[in-house]
Amino acid sequence: MININDIMETINMISEENLDIRTVTMGISLLDCADSDAEKACQKIYDKITRLAGNLVKVGEDIEREFGIPIINKRISVTPIAMIAAASGGNPVMFAKTLQKAADATGVNFIGGYSALVHKGFSAGDEALIRSIPEALSVTNNICSSVNIGSTKSGINMDAVKLMGQIVRETAEITADRDCIGCAKLVVFCNAVEDNPFMAGAFHGVGEPDCVIHVGVSGPGVVQAALKKCPDGDLGQLAEIIKRTAFKITRMGQLVGSEASRRLGVPFGIVDLSLAPTPAVGDSVAHILEEMGLETCGTHGTTAALAMLNDAVKKGGVMASSYVGGLSGAFIPVSEDAGMIAAAKSGDLELSKLEAMTAVCSVGLDMIAIPGETPAEVISAIIADEAAIGMVNSKTTAVRVIPAIGKKAGEDLEFGGLLGSGPIMNVNLTKSPKKFIDRAGRIPAPMQSLKN
Repeated sequence: MININDIMETINMISEENLDIRTVTMGISLLDCADSDAEKACQKIYDKITRLAGNLVKVGEDIEREFGIPIINKRISVTPIAMIAAASGGNPVMFAKTLQKAADATGVNFIGGYSALVHKGFSAGDEALIRSIPEALSVTNNICSSVNIGSTKSGINMDAVKLMGQIVRETAEITADRDCIGCAKLVVFCNAVEDNPFMAGAFHGVGEPDCVIHVGVSGPGVVQAALKKCPDGDLGQLAEIIKRTAFKITRMGQLVGSEASRRLGVPFGIVDLSLAPTPAVGDSVAHILEEMGLETCGTHGTTAALAMLNDAVKKGGVMASSYVGGLSGAFIPVSEDAGMIAAAKSGDLELSKLEAMTAVCSVGLDMIAIPGETPAEVISAIIADEAAIGMVNSKTTAVRVIPAIGKKAGEDLEFGGLLGSGPIMNVNLTKSPKKFIDRAGRIPAPMQSLKN
C-alpha cells in the first residue's frame, strides 16, 4: 500500500537533500570489433557504440521526467582499449578519438575504458596504450582512462607503478593550460572491478555481457539530513539510521536501473551503493562524518566514523537490490566534496589522513591536487602506498592526483562542474623514494591471495 508519508519523504530527499542517481552507465563489449586493420576496428567501434547507446541519453531523460528523479550523468564504459589496440595495431590515440566521436554522437557525458590491465605484467599493446594516455586525454574531452597496476592475487607491478608516475606527470604538463584537467580523467587502480559505473575508473570487464546497464546512486545529503534528526543517539542508533536511509537510496537506483534496462532492451547489471558527493552545499560525505560528532573531517576519529558509515551503507543497500557491485561504499574525492575542500583548506585534512581513510572506504586518494613540482617518483610512491593498502586488504583502492603545474601548496585548482575545485595539498618532498621506485620488478602477492 502506498503511504503518503513515503511519497513526501522521497520528494523532500530530491528537492531539499540532493538525492540523485549519479550515473546510468551502459557497458559495451568491443571484443568483436577487433580487426587487423586499425581503421576498420575504429569504424566497428563507432558503429557498435552508436547503435547500442544511441537512445541512452533520451531514455535517461525520459525516466528523469516521468519519475522525477534527477540522473546527473549518462555514461558508457567499454572493453579496455589496450586489448583492442593489441589486436588491431596502429596508434592507440586513434581509438581515443573514435571514442570521442562516439561520445559526441550519443551525447553522453563520459566514455570510460581507455584502459590497460597490467597487474601482473604488460601484454602486447598495454605499454603503447599507457604511454599514449597523456596525448589521448589532451585531444579528447569526454574520455576517461584507467590502469590497474596490482591485485591481491598477483601483487603489485612496480614497473607499471613507476611508469604511471611519469604518465600522471606528463598528463598534467600537456594539459597545464586547462588546469591540468587530463589528470582528473585518469585513475590508477589496485583490484579494479569490472562493473564499476563511476568515472574515471569505469571499464567493461571481459566477464561482462555484450551490453549491460549499471547504475550508480548518490545521496550524502539524504544521509546527513537523516542523522540531523537524531542529535543525541548512540552510534548503534546512527548505524541503523544510515542503513535504513541507504536502503531507500538504493531502492531508487534499482528502480531506475530496471526501467532503463527494459526500455533499452539490454540486461540490468548492478547498483553501485557508493555515496558520491558533489561540491554543492549539503551533498558532502565529510559533513556526514561531522554530523556523527567530529568537529571537522580529518581530526582523530575520522577513520572510525568513515568505517562505520561505509559498513552501514553496504548493509542497508544490499537489502534493496539483489545485484550490488561496483565499488559500493563512500567516496572521498577532495575537490568534489564541499566538506573535504573546507577541511583541506583549514589544514585539518592531510594526505596521510586520507591514506588512512582509504583502508575503510571505496576509493581513497581521489581528486587531490598536489604541488606542480612533485616529481614522478613521488607520484609513483603515492600510487604504491595506496595499492599496498588495497592488495593487503583485498579491496579496491585508487589514486587520482592532479599535479598542479606552476602552482604550490595552499593555492587553488579550479575544474568546475562535478569535478569542483580544491586546495593544493602539501606533499612530503624532503626525502625521496626514488631508489625504491627505480628497483621496479613486482611486489609479491600477500598471504591473503592463497585462498584456494
